[in-house]
Amino acid sequence: MDISALIANIRILHQHTFAAVDTWFDKPANLRGYSPLNGGWSIDQILEHIGLTNHFLLILIDKGTQKALNKSTQVDLEDALSSYNFLQEKLDQVGVHLSFPWVRPEHMEPLGHKTLLEVRQQLQAQLQQCLDTLDRLKNGEGVLYQTTMTVNDLGKIDVYQYLYFLAQHAKRHVGQMEKVELEFLAIPN
Repeated sequence: MDISALIANIRILHQHTFAAVDTWFDKPANLRGYSPLNGGWSIDQILEHIGLTNHFLLILIDKGTQKALNKSTQVDLEDALSSYNFLQEKLDQVGVHLSFPWVRPEHMEPLGHKTLLEVRQQLQAQLQQCLDTLDRLKNGEGVLYQTTMTVNDLGKIDVYQYLYFLAQHAKRHVGQMEKVELEFLAIPN
């Protein structure tokens, strides 16, 4: 696997996904506040949820990054990269809304404690944090540390896969927001 190409792809995925998420902040307030008929979240709540989930994922990513960098001084990185397997297919499923059952932890449910501006700024800072992490792991060090991810039975995934997961999770919710918008637009005025 070409680790430089993988890192570049993850970087592009983050930039595109976070840009797509950011467009939702500029939608009309009545659309963003609309609660779908199925009892699901409004767009404002989805945006807050993305920021909350990113917050907790980035704690794990930061710890994993440091452990991977520490480990890189003790192991043969080239050897680790020669047998590297990126879980592309399973990770891509994370980006598709309703592609598999997903039970989220209670602490990732939106509570409305942040303003829309605060959520937007949080997401912008989180994007930068992800890009900075990729810069720190530019030589492939991210493959050296794994943490268990139970979502979609991913099992042990490395730091690059966690970063990819984070972006795919946000992409999943872009799809959800698109569905909320379609329902909203179908309501007779």
